[in-house]
Amino acid sequence: MTAQPEHWDWPFLTEAHREVASEAAAFAAALAGEHPLATTSAVDAYCRGLVSEMGRRGLTGYCVRAADGGRQPELDARSICLIRETLARTDGLADFAFAMQGLGSGAISLAGDEALRQRYLPGVAQGRLIAAFALSETDAGSDVAAMTTMARRDGADYVLDGSKTWISNGGIADFYCVFARTAPGAARADGTVSASGISAFVVEPTDPGFSIAERIDLIAPHPLATLRFNALRIPATRLIGAEGEGFKIAMRTLDVFRTSVAAAAVGFGQRALDEALQRSRQRRLFGKALADLQLTQAALADMATTLDAARLLTYRAAWQRDRGDRPTRAAAMAKLAATEGAQEVIDRAVQMHGGLGVVSGQPVERLYREIRALRIYEGATEVQKLIIARELLDAKGS
Repeated sequence: MTAQPEHWDWPFLTEAHREVASEAAAFAAALAGEHPLATTSAVDAYCRGLVSEMGRRGLTGYCVRAADGGRQPELDARSICLIRETLARTDGLADFAFAMQGLGSGAISLAGDEALRQRYLPGVAQGRLIAAFALSETDAGSDVAAMTTMARRDGADYVLDGSKTWISNGGIADFYCVFARTAPGAARADGTVSASGISAFVVEPTDPGFSIAERIDLIAPHPLATLRFNALRIPATRLIGAEGEGFKIAMRTLDVFRTSVAAAAVGFGQRALDEALQRSRQRRLFGKALADLQLTQAALADMATTLDAARLLTYRAAWQRDRGDRPTRAAAMAKLAATEGAQEVIDRAVQMHGGLGVVSGQPVERLYREIRALRIYEGATEVQKLIIARELLDAKGS
């Protein structure tokens, strides 16, 4: 990246944020951006290497607070978004590896006691420990209250039974922030169950009763697995926060990192626009460059406008969170607009490439596979719409 992007000068961002973005850009410039990883072990090794190198360069230090070995006094959503957007523009796995260090350890950062923070977070910041966030189950993704994994107190320990699936970094993580029921949820009038009674724990892969049930292959490979807990026993000191606070801890964590999903989508979309601009100048159709055709020009205008609108929503949401506002609605709007918009931008970029756009290994083909998951994880598009509507209806004066 040779020129500083225009949005680095937006009023949402400070000089300190521009320095963060420059660090991310320097790291991204050193990446090849192409990694034909044919096996699970190759993907695992690549991600481990990325985390280690990001730790060496200090990037993962932005995933935790300074008091816990990080680089900023508090978790800063704008810094995280800038890093994710910059990395995603070059290498989707680099973005993934960085994001999971923050999301995977976020519960400990936000609610862990001093002992838990000192045991795990310096290693996250240094790239020595790989983190994972284990919330989803087969029938409990966006509907967190439907989880069935249980944790019961047994003397000085907790015993966990159940499973988690779609867990990023599953199989390579050094620790997992796991959410489980310590009490039944309260029944609602409509027959559903509330998310009360959920607690958060730290689980290590060497704990007795822990196993990887299966590794899951995706269209855009990254480490993903189903975890199984069979009378898994951990000391009670690995409870994060207090019993019953797990849902609030999970939502606080997502409030920090959900906006960064939008930033990653913008990064993917921007790379697609870059590729489309280059291809439109090079490809000839009916004796003209594709860029000379009004249909192409209209498409490029739509793509650029879509990305800038999504980017504005993204950094507004991050700014609101960093100044202490409740970011739930703004973050949902940003994720909705950015992931859906980036999907449209990338699809148009593939179309402009013609047959080359569907050749395996081409940047736009890779982006087409990488963007799809972002419309689902950390709350699918449909769930974001429900969140936005709920926030509107619950607002004072409605």
